[in-house]
Amino acid sequence: MIKVHHLNNSRSQRILWLLEEMGLEYEVVAYQRDAVTRLAPDSLKAVHPLGKSPVIEDGDIKIAESGAIVDYLIRTYGKGAFAPATDSAAYNDYVEWLHFAEGSAMLPLLLALYVGRLGEAGAPLGPRIKGEIANHLGYIATRLGASDYLVGDDLTGADIMISFVLEAANVGGGLAKIPNLMAYIERLQARPAYVRALERGGPYRLGA
Repeated sequence: MIKVHHLNNSRSQRILWLLEEMGLEYEVVAYQRDAVTRLAPDSLKAVHPLGKSPVIEDGDIKIAESGAIVDYLIRTYGKGAFAPATDSAAYNDYVEWLHFAEGSAMLPLLLALYVGRLGEAGAPLGPRIKGEIANHLGYIATRLGASDYLVGDDLTGADIMISFVLEAANVGGGLAKIPNLMAYIERLQARPAYVRALERGGPYRLGA
């Protein structure tokens, strides 16, 4: 059975969601952030040297990094769903969006989080960071348009990956003025598998 090392209020929530969408059996090994520092517990370092989540174990296979986990699960258990065929015109597009989530889109959001803790010392960087966040959100909004999903007519790993980006961006109402992204994330969160993943993973509130 697949084992998910799951940290509350983290990227690992989207791995639970994908597993629910795929109908796979899995075990959740839960970890809680420190109430003061919001950091992961040291016990996660026994699972992976970086001490971060998500990490999955599938028999003798251990994988960290959300994108790598999503790719592995879909290649191994997807049965042709959740990604375009590798010989299709849409496949490279899918791979680009799969990696865009962590490769580009999360960076300014993380910078906003850390620089914001510097108070006045970090204020000069604020406009540039906000500009980059707006740039990436605008890019996603333009690509999505009026479509239900990023790539093709069905949910793919790209949607799973980008969901965390948009949830993080929406802390404090960041999507309020981008109606198609707001509708998109609400549509994803309404999926039965997403709701089941919340039940398995426990409370999930970014920015808490």
